[in-house]
Amino acid sequence: MKAIIHPSIKLGPVSLRISNLARSARFYTEVVGLKMLRQHGRVAELSADGRQPLLRLEEVPDLAKPQSRTAGLYHFAILVPDREALGLALQNLIAHNLPVGQGDHLVSEALYIQDPDGNGIEIYADRPRDSWKRDAKGEYVMTTDPVDIESLLALAKEKEWEGLPEGTIIGHVHFHVSDLYDARKFYCDVLGFELTAHYGGAALFISAGGYHHHIGLNVWAGLGVPNTPRTAAGMEEYSIILPNDEELESVTGRIREAGLALEQRDGVWAVQDPSDIWVRLVVA
Repeated sequence: MKAIIHPSIKLGPVSLRISNLARSARFYTEVVGLKMLRQHGRVAELSADGRQPLLRLEEVPDLAKPQSRTAGLYHFAILVPDREALGLALQNLIAHNLPVGQGDHLVSEALYIQDPDGNGIEIYADRPRDSWKRDAKGEYVMTTDPVDIESLLALAKEKEWEGLPEGTIIGHVHFHVSDLYDARKFYCDVLGFELTAHYGGAALFISAGGYHHHIGLNVWAGLGVPNTPRTAAGMEEYSIILPNDEELESVTGRIREAGLALEQRDGVWAVQDPSDIWVRLVVA
């Protein structure tokens, strides 16, 4: 029987490579709405609640823009607690004259932007879980319809923007990959995530505990594309938060059995996915 990752896992902080820390810090605080938690040298950590980091920014000298046909970050997704928070975020994005993409995915409503280095960001709110529908195969029904922008902005009307609220978390991460089979083997067969939806041979969505997706995987950048080099903007690492040491032992055991290398990064076990993104395994 295939091992399944613990249903209560959550995603932790995301770490990005950026070219100018002062510029990115302004963007993520003033435009996205995170709070500066701490800064040291070329590294800054940002938070929604002023306590727990959600985003780590590292300035890399002579950084190149993300390359359009590479495997790596497509976007990381910031999950806000409700539609009102999403409406306030949209209102603030409009005030900053930022181009905003959008999509009603039935399970959620999402806004899409890019940071100054071209790193993709989704800000979204989930619909109630009891409204999510499954098809005959048991997969979640998701689509990309237009968001009801007017009703979102109506929720924010005459309310003051105070940044992203407490309760905001990293909801999911989404990657371009060069090979869906290899990516699925790593994330499902080794780490233990479960498939929740797939779109032909182009994209997979996987999760723990019945969530619509903690991780998206797609080959929209092309089959067999090279991985994003560390000399370009993109995601350096992200964290999976496990509930206890027993679950950490289970996951690291499967990684070792698969012949993959585990490495200690700042005192935490980490493994690289097929796109060379570090996955940190953190015990809550």
